[in-house]
Amino acid sequence: MNIELTDQQYRYLLDLVYIGNWVMNSTRENDRIREYDQVESLIFSYAPTCGMRKLAERLDGEIIPSRAFADGGIHEVIADYEDVAFYEILAEEMALRDMDGEPLTRENYDQLMERIDTYLDEFDAHGTDHISVDLGED
Repeated sequence: MNIELTDQQYRYLLDLVYIGNWVMNSTRENDRIREYDQVESLIFSYAPTCGMRKLAERLDGEIIPSRAFADGGIHEVIADYEDVAFYEILAEEMALRDMDGEPLTRENYDQLMERIDTYLDEFDAHGTDHISVDLGED
């Protein structure tokens, strides 16, 4: 297979591949999915020939994203995504909890969405500052 990309498209592809592998493997510790690491290595191996030598480095005989790449802002993008996902999931879970476990139906969908929006507005304004958990300590 051959794919032709502009230098800018290739640069975007590096970001996408890195983020994808981060999602697939960052929490897996010693149980990494090697096939994703291999694809990342393959894609990053073209960086030097595309004038992007600073974005890839060799470690233990394998091409990996360089420290310069990893420190260049990509983790801020990942963190922004994680923040949004966290608050959206939390809002949905809390809204479902408020509905006392009743199953989602067409009739209560608007009610659920209204509750989710209320929580999201709260999180936008105050983050988690107003969330408390009763730990049941005596």
